[in-house]
Amino acid sequence: MAAWCSAESTKPVFVGIYGAVLGGFAVSALFFLLSSFSTLSAPTLPLPAAAIAGANLSAPTPAQPETMYNRPIWKPPPRRARMPSPRAFRLTRDMVAARARDGVIVVTFGNYAFLDFILTWVRHLTDLGVDNLLVGAMDTKLLRELYFRGVPVFDMGSRMATEDAGWGSPTFHKMGREKVLLINALLPFGYELLMCDTDMVWLKNPLPYLARYPDADLLTSSDQVIPTVTDDSLENWREVTGAFNIGIFHWRPTEPAKRLAKDWKDLVISDDKLWDQNAFNDLVRKNFGQPVQGGDLVYSYDGKLKLGVLPASIFCSGHTYFVQGMYKQLHLEPYAVHTTFQYAGTEGKRHRLREAMLFFDQPSYYDSPGGFLSFKPNIPKSLLLDGAHTVESHFELVNYQLKQIRTALAVASLLKRTLVMPPLWCRLDRMWFGHPGILEGTMTRQPFLCPMDHVFEVHVMLKDLPKEEFGPHIDFREYSFLENPSLPKEVKDSLLDVQLCDEHSSRCSAVDETDKHRPFLLPRNSTEEKLLDLLSPYKDVKIIQFSSMVDAFGGFADAAVEKKFRNRVKRYVGLWCCVEFRDIGHIYYDMYWDEKPGWKPHPPETREQDHPPWS
Repeated sequence: MAAWCSAESTKPVFVGIYGAVLGGFAVSALFFLLSSFSTLSAPTLPLPAAAIAGANLSAPTPAQPETMYNRPIWKPPPRRARMPSPRAFRLTRDMVAARARDGVIVVTFGNYAFLDFILTWVRHLTDLGVDNLLVGAMDTKLLRELYFRGVPVFDMGSRMATEDAGWGSPTFHKMGREKVLLINALLPFGYELLMCDTDMVWLKNPLPYLARYPDADLLTSSDQVIPTVTDDSLENWREVTGAFNIGIFHWRPTEPAKRLAKDWKDLVISDDKLWDQNAFNDLVRKNFGQPVQGGDLVYSYDGKLKLGVLPASIFCSGHTYFVQGMYKQLHLEPYAVHTTFQYAGTEGKRHRLREAMLFFDQPSYYDSPGGFLSFKPNIPKSLLLDGAHTVESHFELVNYQLKQIRTALAVASLLKRTLVMPPLWCRLDRMWFGHPGILEGTMTRQPFLCPMDHVFEVHVMLKDLPKEEFGPHIDFREYSFLENPSLPKEVKDSLLDVQLCDEHSSRCSAVDETDKHRPFLLPRNSTEEKLLDLLSPYKDVKIIQFSSMVDAFGGFADAAVEKKFRNRVKRYVGLWCCVEFRDIGHIYYDMYWDEKPGWKPHPPETREQDHPPWS
């Protein structure tokens, strides 16, 4: 890991050689200055549009001349500047010192596949006034991109591929080991370290909270889903049953913390299949349970390390934030959300943050060339509230929504528009194991607004499936899209309100096209031809909003087109998990459940039956 070696360790050995080098320095320096501006400079890359308004562009203090280390975040290098040498991006004590504030440095890392996550992470921190941060780049493409966007970055020397690392893959485990190595490289510099994964965002400045516990060697987040406290104090460590989660944790450069970091490094290096989080939990719990005076902290690891567990209600997991909304119910302000407890990989994490309007996308995301299609979902109160919350009532509720979404996908495909998904309501939670519907002791309400990845295979919906077999791609947006402050006013104001009517009614035939404030009336069960004929003239309208999708479309005219559409949308839905006390407890959603008389939500009886309904 040469790229992480401290520059202080590179002292000259042969003084005579350096004398010769210094002798020619003036000439070579002059040549470098001339050549630097005679070659084509690297193109500057634009700031994220959302970042411009909130950029921290304060000038450096007069005592410190501006360098690439202390330059204000979001301020790119000079326009014709060249990329500095690789040596300039080595992680050194001086680099950390230039960025640290009050002895604290905030760090994340990743490869180019997570560029948008990293920009979102940085933007949230700078909006909160936190600029004592650094980003570790695991590939040169990310290094270059962040440098020219004005984000303080260092080279981790990983030479990693730029593609996404799927959970559990060899690349995923390599990223975990790199995190452990990075912590071991940073702690000797003597600064407190707030280490974060890129798939989390900060909602409130955490540094004052962390400073409340100066005796802690380590403060860690966890996968705790049952609250042990109802205020903003640390979790009651005696009641914490969830794993410690290393996506957010704060290290102080104490000797016990350094020893833990070293033992952790030795452990993960010894076994390249070992998950770094499991190794961390094993070490921390090795000698765990003696309370530190005061009771908030616990001695752990070697019996000397003082550990505190950050409250999951405000240092939120994907469950306590997106499913339980624990911070709302306890009337607390969340500090962070980490996109754990989700079911669609990196794409699902991104979509979760978009649903919560916490992700910063490029302007093009908010202005699709073909425009958008939205609709108001229709759900009878009885499906939401009546009767017990069972597997049967859950599927009855979800299936009723699926049928409307299926129609909306068909209309969006015909009109070549991007579908704004509706909010999804669920009666039961989803997990990886059998459970009674919701986890006992949690604050999950029934019914609840469930994340889209609870029902839909978000990652599959985003794939470029072969058009010959699956028809045209159908783009989509999150349910909160039209309420996002980043949506341009000209898009939001360009709206056609479509209301369904009975074709032979007098209301349906009485259309006054001169009244722009009157809803557009569309006959129920319109054919493909009629739908296109009536709505194609409005192709320049940015948003077409249906009052309902119930009986909105009568079906495709071409059987081949319909077959491809079916092939596509059948793969859009996933499964619910899981019925308790069953070897096979999951139940597959079926986009065409209503075409199968007597369909019931039952788990597969045998391994041979255990497959999606489309396979």
